[in-house]
Amino acid sequence: MYSKDTRTVLTLDAGGQSFSFSAMRSNSEVVKPVRLIPNPGNLEHCLATLVDGFTQVSSRLSEPPVAISFAFPGPADYPQGIIGNLPNFPAFTDGVPLKAYLEHKFGLPTFINNDGDLFAYGEALAGFLPYVNRKLEEAGSVRRYKNLIGITLGTGLGCGVVQGDKLNVGDNAAATEVWCMHAQSAPDCIAEDTVNSNAVIRVYRQEIGDDSHSVSAQEVYDIAKGSKAGNRAAALRTFEVLGSSLGNALANILAVVDGLVVIGGGVANAHDLFMPHAIAAINGTIGRADGSRVQRIVLTAYNVEDEQEMSSFLKGTPKKVTIAGTDISADYDPVKRVGIGVSKLGDLRAMSIGAYSFALHRLDKA
Repeated sequence: MYSKDTRTVLTLDAGGQSFSFSAMRSNSEVVKPVRLIPNPGNLEHCLATLVDGFTQVSSRLSEPPVAISFAFPGPADYPQGIIGNLPNFPAFTDGVPLKAYLEHKFGLPTFINNDGDLFAYGEALAGFLPYVNRKLEEAGSVRRYKNLIGITLGTGLGCGVVQGDKLNVGDNAAATEVWCMHAQSAPDCIAEDTVNSNAVIRVYRQEIGDDSHSVSAQEVYDIAKGSKAGNRAAALRTFEVLGSSLGNALANILAVVDGLVVIGGGVANAHDLFMPHAIAAINGTIGRADGSRVQRIVLTAYNVEDEQEMSSFLKGTPKKVTIAGTDISADYDPVKRVGIGVSKLGDLRAMSIGAYSFALHRLDKA
């Protein structure tokens, strides 16, 4: 949407260990990032770091920026730009009006969102959504998608939803807080704790019967792939459990939002192991009170990272239906299909494009 826009927006990748400041123009980074220590335990120093970083980036630009836009950890009132109590940023307590502070310092409109939202927005405008629609066009299909669910799997479970070209933030800036959904695989547990990197480690330890075994999520993946010594059956089972848990969460989301699904975050790199199980869970059945079973959701999910499934997804099942005794007919595809795949931009680039586009979209609507 803004791939040829010449306006520049200041951006930030805000981590607890490092702040990386940059600037975007035409969906591309235009300066070398400035990396500074965030000083998360001292509010005065942390705010000074923010001012320093954005000032350094601004001084390297050939033209003045039109806005500041970035993701910042929550809880937060994102539309107001007020940051709440953050575990990784202990200096932020009782509500810090970060948006107002930066607007006062720089005289620029400032937009703050969470990373899941901006990841989804970037993939909707310049990544997974246009990729799938382009593939449909190349295949001669008339179907096009407008909605996207963005999922991030890392140390947590993040989510964002884009409908049309609009990011759904909710009336309380609390839309798509799917991390706290009930987990099917673990009674009385939130979904986030069954699909993140820590879950990979925990389940593998449970499968081998050693809760103290030292291993990383990447190592569990390597064991499952046979490139590292270890209990391969347990590692494969670990990603089966993760995939089933993710599939259940996605089924709940897809029952409300009808759109493509893109997955990012570090755990997404293991999609070849967990995705088949996620797809199977979504396309499975669920019981009714009378003992019968029905399809889990009305949609049929396809793993578009798998060549055969992508082919079936693009081809569809079109047929011509007619009214008996008339020459009235119409083309009809009875299968409601949804494609699920992984990021086409990478997490950071997707979030940067999302932040850039969100700011320009808001400025253009002002």
